[in-house]
Formats: sequence, C-alpha cells, structure tokens
Amino acid sequence: MIIKKLEVGPIMANCFILGCESTKQAVVIDPGDDADRILMELAKSELKVKYLINTHGHFDHVSANKRMKEATGAQIAIHPEDEPMLHELSQSALMFGLSSENSPPADILLEDGDEVTFGEITLQVIHTPGHSKGGISLYTKGHLFAGDTLFSGSIGRTDLPGGDYDTLISNIKKKLLIFDEDTIVYTGHGPETTIGNEKRMNPFLR
Repeated sequence: MIIKKLEVGPIMANCFILGCESTKQAVVIDPGDDADRILMELAKSELKVKYLINTHGHFDHVSANKRMKEATGAQIAIHPEDEPMLHELSQSALMFGLSSENSPPADILLEDGDEVTFGEITLQVIHTPGHSKGGISLYTKGHLFAGDTLFSGSIGRTDLPGGDYDTLISNIKKKLLIFDEDTIVYTGHGPETTIGNEKRMNPFLR
C-alpha cells in the first residue's frame, strides 16, 4: 500500500493519500486544504482517486472536498451524523478567523462496520464519536487512520459542538485499543504513533 502524508491548511491537519500499488486506485483521507498539493502528489504516483473519505466534518479536514471532487470526480464519503457540517464550512471556519468553501453533499454515508475498497485494499469503518458525533476511524491490517479521535500522547478535543469526553474515551478503549500493539496509528494532527505506545504512555487512557 502506498501511503503519503501531507500537512494541509493553516491548522496543519494531516491528509493521507492511500494507493493500491497494483491497480493505482486510491483514496484521500481528510482533504482539509491545499487541493493543488494533494493533486500534485497523486499525479506523481499516477494514482486515480476513487473516494474522498472524511473522518469527521470539521472544516480543517474537509475544506478541499469541493476542489478535489471537481478535479477527480471522486465520491465524498462521511458518517451521516457529520454530513450536515459539510454545508456549514464557511461559517465554522469564520469562527476561527479563517475561510473555507462549503463542500458538495456526500455521495456515500458511512456506517460502523462498512467497508471501503479501492483496488486490492479494504478499509474497515469504525464509528468513533466523541470528538464529533460522526467521527470515524479507518482500519486495514497494521494501519489505523484515527482522524481526531486519538493522537500521540493525547486525544481529540471534546469542547466543540457534538463532542463528549466520556464517549470519546470509551470508544478509544473499546474500539481502537483492541488492535495489535504494533498497529501504526495515523492521526489527524501531529506524528504517527502505535496502539502499544498509547496503551502504555497516553495519560488519558490509563
């Protein structure tokens, strides 16, 4: 599997390009900004995007949806609880003194247990609310894309609308920490970590 990470936008959100080496099909997880940079990386690897997957609906993770969909024709996928946020990005960004284009509506509504397949790779959808009501994580063997649910040594903030601390902690412990300790966790901001590291070191999970 091809994995490329880009830090995008003024809040430095992590955007991930995942590509199937044999078929060159790809997904983009959290196209938060800087669409031209994302498109350039796709072109370098000769990847064709099938899906734009939003781990949640906050503007710093979805602001390039419109531009990416126009350029690639890829389908936008998000959990139904966060889909309404796609139509309010300009207002939510303004609250932080920033600007954003509203996203087109979702093409696919992802539920817990769904699978997203591109080429020979399948991602399992795990509903992990707590940072937002519709937050999801995505798992394929050895790799977990956690959005803003879990960070290296920390967790997603829960003081925004739809956030809930107890819900977040419960979902991390019951749905994410069950994976092998050497599973790499790709976070929505900051560096990668592993499940084992977070079990041992994360002060919020002790």
